[in-house]
Amino acid sequence: MRGTVRRSRRAARAAGIAGVACALLLTACSGDGGGEETDWDISIELPDLSGQSLEVAAVWTGTEQENFMRVMEAFEEETGASVSFVPTGDNVSSFVGSRIEGGAAPDIVMVPQPGVVRDFAEQGWIAPVGDIVIEQLEANYAEGWRELGSYEGEQYGVYVKAANKSLVWYNVTAFEYAGVEAPETWEDFLQTAWTVWESGTDPVSVAGADGWPLTDWFENIYLSQAGPEMYDRLAAHEIPWTHESVAEALRTLGELFGEEQLVAGGRGGALQTDFPTSVSQTFSDLETPLAGMVFEADFVGAEIASSTDAVVGEDALVFPFPSVGDVPPVVTAGDAAVAVAPNGEASEAQNALLAFLATPDAARIWAEPGGYISPNRSLEFDAYPNDVQREIARALIEAGNDFRFDMSDQTPAAFGGTTGQGMWQGLQNFLRNPDDVEGAQRYLEAQAARAYGE
Repeated sequence: MRGTVRRSRRAARAAGIAGVACALLLTACSGDGGGEETDWDISIELPDLSGQSLEVAAVWTGTEQENFMRVMEAFEEETGASVSFVPTGDNVSSFVGSRIEGGAAPDIVMVPQPGVVRDFAEQGWIAPVGDIVIEQLEANYAEGWRELGSYEGEQYGVYVKAANKSLVWYNVTAFEYAGVEAPETWEDFLQTAWTVWESGTDPVSVAGADGWPLTDWFENIYLSQAGPEMYDRLAAHEIPWTHESVAEALRTLGELFGEEQLVAGGRGGALQTDFPTSVSQTFSDLETPLAGMVFEADFVGAEIASSTDAVVGEDALVFPFPSVGDVPPVVTAGDAAVAVAPNGEASEAQNALLAFLATPDAARIWAEPGGYISPNRSLEFDAYPNDVQREIARALIEAGNDFRFDMSDQTPAAFGGTTGQGMWQGLQNFLRNPDDVEGAQRYLEAQAARAYGE
């Protein structure tokens, strides 16, 4: 029956949308991201570094880089040091290795994968942090975040930037027209999707052309359904991808991917949809959106702002990834600052900068313009410019140690981060044919075994 009513309901929706626009619920509306001048009073006592220079390297460009340099301006003002920035490009390992080989290593590097932090420590490229940094980490960070930056009992990294990857963003117009509210469980999520479809809008925009969003779909389901211990074991390849827990998670994901009506453009369309398009087709047309929901991290908000006229907190709202098991999942990603020191010891200036980055003062400056989430539990939520970002940050912080880092970022890059192979290709294959759970598992296990050198 659903197949016979779609066209007529879409037509009815287009005719009636103006009548319901005035009834939209602006449940997360707040400020416009502006505010008073940032207060750069720094609570930590930092050394006088007048005349010293530091080079910081990261993948960030554009607005991300500009917002980070606001934090560096505060550090310069407080210490007298001079800080410069150099982009690494996507391959941080190659960048750092070549700079070390050439005798021109940056002082601080922002590393986006925990495995790379461990690799750098193992190769002797980075140095453990000093006491001034440890003091700030113990005061401001949950144990889980500290452990992510450690290797063999030594602390090397300070996680300065985080992403909450357990979010579903929705078009308020689509939800209001369908008469639905944000769901809390997977079962309710599927029912909500069907109701949105029956109202005339494709329910879920899936970025299948990019393999990495598909890994995030799987990881959230697996973490909620199998639990954190099994998640850790699978990430370390201590259990095979042919394990029944993987099959169960894929079958659950197939309850969405296996229904052509629930995926915007069907599976074929999803496999042609990249991440920016998955966001724009959900929020570009605010009167008759092409899709009602899109899943991905807090950085969806920045994509909405840059590529659509939708206003986060008014036209675009967000709810936590629905719980599949007993509790909703919290999957994160993030960037760790490390001191590059092939001689084995971080300098006073390197430690001072890392300590400053671990303070709520630095996080507050970074948070003010928007587009940023901090893992620093001492940062007050009022530092964020709108209610949507505050709630995203609150969910991350209140998870305490009960979060898990993005699984694909913890695995060898050949398995978790390479186009045309590994998790990316395996889950694209699964999106193409969600009935073939065993085939997807066999492919993933073969790829994992090769990447882990087994």
